[in-house]
Amino acid sequence: MTSASATYTVSGMTCGHCVGTVKSEVGKIAGVTAVDVDLATGKVTVTGDEPIGETLVREAVEEAGYELTAV
Repeated sequence: MTSASATYTVSGMTCGHCVGTVKSEVGKIAGVTAVDVDLATGKVTVTGDEPIGETLVREAVEEAGYELTAV
């Protein structure tokens, strides 16, 4: 089985609750198999069975209340 991952920068996360919220929302995207959030760097790595569209990730991050600032 192959997988694809992409790393994004998210702004506005300040605590563990923020991390959990982003992980939860991004994890709801169909095809996502793993979400790794690094609070210190603001990096969010999304892994899926196939590439996950940036638009879907952006929408999930915004739903969580944060902003995707870089890919």
